[in-house]
Amino acid sequence: MRMNWHELLFIHWAVPVKALRPHVPETLELDTFDGRAWVGVVPFRMTNVRPRFVPPIPGMSAFPEVNVRTYVVPAGAKEKPGVWFFSLDATNPLAVRAARWSYYLPYYDARISCAANGGENTPTVRYFSRRTHQGAPPAELDMEYRPTGKPFEAERGTLEYFLTERYCLYSADPKGVPYRCEVAHPPWPLQPARAKVRRNTMTRQLGFDLPDEEPLLHYADFLPVVAWKPVRVAR
Repeated sequence: MRMNWHELLFIHWAVPVKALRPHVPETLELDTFDGRAWVGVVPFRMTNVRPRFVPPIPGMSAFPEVNVRTYVVPAGAKEKPGVWFFSLDATNPLAVRAARWSYYLPYYDARISCAANGGENTPTVRYFSRRTHQGAPPAELDMEYRPTGKPFEAERGTLEYFLTERYCLYSADPKGVPYRCEVAHPPWPLQPARAKVRRNTMTRQLGFDLPDEEPLLHYADFLPVVAWKPVRVAR
């Protein structure tokens, strides 16, 4: 799959490993930085979503999304650090069902609006998401955010690199069998950011409260991405 990501915000909190461990399969280990696990809420919008070598389908190739994630490695191995998604909310019903079926990802239907005012690398983004998926736990995000500095590439070994420079995601089928999906993209053009959150219940589905401390914020204006089909992780 090919896609472009726009006006993305990484919102990260450090949380105890024990808070996330029940929500990640035993075949995967939580990846930590200085002994701490991290949970992220990531709102953005996508365009040009399509299979490789296939033109975009009008009305189906552009939509906003917000995901909740953490970071993992296969149990007993430190290679291929990747992303584990607790949820992914999107407005495209076909994409939601295709991703649930083919990538084993916990996608949910949602009503989302994403409006950006301003120029490249300088917008103010008004973002609202409310989950509408039948039978799913409720989740809502209501906020504004904007970048506050110039773009930079994270240096290897830094927390920013740990949180963003990951080139695969992990999922599990209904029987708990783990799969890995490789992704490719340029380094993230990160910018420091500021946000005003009116309501955030995206992580309530995990059964714990977020820390009182301010989250770590990073903005990225645009990133082209390619994703391959998931493959079963050897045990």
